[in-house]
Amino acid sequence: MDEVFRALADPSRRRLLDSLNGRNGQTLREMCAGLDMTRQSVSKHLAVLEAAELVTTVRCGRAKLHYLNAAPINAIADRWIRRYDRERARALADLQTALESEPMENPKFVYTTYIRTTPARLWRALTEPEFTRRYWGGVTLVSDWRPGSPLLWQDSPDAEPKDLGQRVLEAEPHRRLSYSWHGFQPEHAAHFGWSAEELAARLGERRSKVTFDLEPYGQTVRLTVTHDDFSPDSEMHRAISGQLAGSGGWPELLASLKSLLETGEPLPGPERAEAAAS
Repeated sequence: MDEVFRALADPSRRRLLDSLNGRNGQTLREMCAGLDMTRQSVSKHLAVLEAAELVTTVRCGRAKLHYLNAAPINAIADRWIRRYDRERARALADLQTALESEPMENPKFVYTTYIRTTPARLWRALTEPEFTRRYWGGVTLVSDWRPGSPLLWQDSPDAEPKDLGQRVLEAEPHRRLSYSWHGFQPEHAAHFGWSAEELAARLGERRSKVTFDLEPYGQTVRLTVTHDDFSPDSEMHRAISGQLAGSGGWPELLASLKSLLETGEPLPGPERAEAAAS
């Protein structure tokens, strides 16, 4: 956490974060444009931000794209939220929201966290029912995890698994998992307080996809979650990123996964899965 505060203390690094907040997923060359800094200086500042986990990178062909990472902001909120009054807590929440937001014309959510576990155990946590039902708040993900196979949702052990149209896209055990995401369901209208017209508008959004990349990193595993292929100005993007009121999104769900693997217990909260699954 000290690295996060040191990284944020430099005004040049804050300018780089502001740049990514304005347009996420930039190359080094794009980030240098319009800034009164040399390419070498920008590269050094980005290295500090990466070391503090405030910036994460994703390879796209030969290009290296830089994204804001909200995980350290979540950690700051978790660490300090109980020591401050509501107004100061709201300031932290506003900072978290700012770092998670991005332009809605091309929405994409990228989140990196480091979990003290092994790639094999993390893979099990992403795919096996005895793990998923714990940090998804009782929901079991059912699939044989072969590309092209359906991914079903089971709300309780006695319930019939539901096919929401999700399909496994990629499955490289211990390395990469990708599947298509579901659309909004009728029960979301009640959860978020939408009218029938609002729900109907959101049902028209195209199906997105989520990808999990697992990479050994010392005594931990670097887990990068990329959720993309949203419709422009997507309400689903706001839901999965935690920006929609009533949804903890991926940040809360992944924090619960991390807690489960590192402590044996997921985060408390019976409504977590419903909110994150939105």
